[in-house]
Amino acid sequence: MEPLLTFIILALATGVAAFIQGAVGIGFALIVAPVMGLLRPDLLPVALLILMLPLNAYVGLRERDAIDWRGVGWVSLGRLPGTLAGLGILAVVSTNGLNQLIGASTILAVLAGIFAPVFQPGRGACATVGVVTGVTETATGVGGPPLALLYQHKPGPELRATIALCFLVGEIISLMLLALSGQFQLHQWFWALALLPALILGSVISRLAHHRLDARRMRISVLSFALISGLVLLIPR
Repeated sequence: MEPLLTFIILALATGVAAFIQGAVGIGFALIVAPVMGLLRPDLLPVALLILMLPLNAYVGLRERDAIDWRGVGWVSLGRLPGTLAGLGILAVVSTNGLNQLIGASTILAVLAGIFAPVFQPGRGACATVGVVTGVTETATGVGGPPLALLYQHKPGPELRATIALCFLVGEIISLMLLALSGQFQLHQWFWALALLPALILGSVISRLAHHRLDARRMRISVLSFALISGLVLLIPR
């Protein structure tokens, strides 16, 4: 595929995903990771994690009064061992294997989002979700569904702001360890910077719409898209 067309598709996916995450609280990685995996798997997970830093900082600050600080602490505590496990996965899988892993983890995340029982965000549940998120987000860039399950029955502002802060802390940890393990490449930074305007545009528009959207229908749409994308990634190439 031509580089310009690849960039346009990734920019569109980034803008739409930023809008959905800003409005609903999840969706960015579920949309962008499969598209990036199909078009430019070499950008994962670093470019995706870099893009999520300003997005989650913005969402967390926007509704900071609703953050569950205790939950963020326990999730972050579980995040470190999960991140180390995710680094181990990256060290042993090929590009094709990474696509398969992203596809499988995306599908499992969607099924969990649909069928899993209600989580109560106590200390044990938060720490466990932190471990799972550390593994999947560091290895593939997809880490939102376990956190969404943890807070799915909380008010919208608490869900969005708490998940955003958990992401932000975790992404910083993941990026630091990825850098120390030599996983960073310069072109991943360039692509993230090139996609930043699309992310900003989607985030700003979400501010105007997040109180008006039907979050349930939006969530179903995100999960449906993620399921289809995950299935496509599982097709051998």
